[in-house]
Amino acid sequence: MTFHSDNKPAWKKSSRSNANTACVEVASEDGMVLIRDSKQASDADYPTLSADRADWNAVIHLLR
Repeated sequence: MTFHSDNKPAWKKSSRSNANTACVEVASEDGMVLIRDSKQASDADYPTLSADRADWNAVIHLLR
């Protein structure tokens, strides 16, 4: 698990995102994958989705 110095997850943008902020970001925390909309990253009250690794891998498999 990777955290910044402020003890928040280290979010990673999709490698397929372009220069705008319309993309998905993911982070790993306690065996779960966290997913958020990068446009809402600064809003602490905006919901973040989470999935266990098996479910996340199934989603990625379906998208490929």
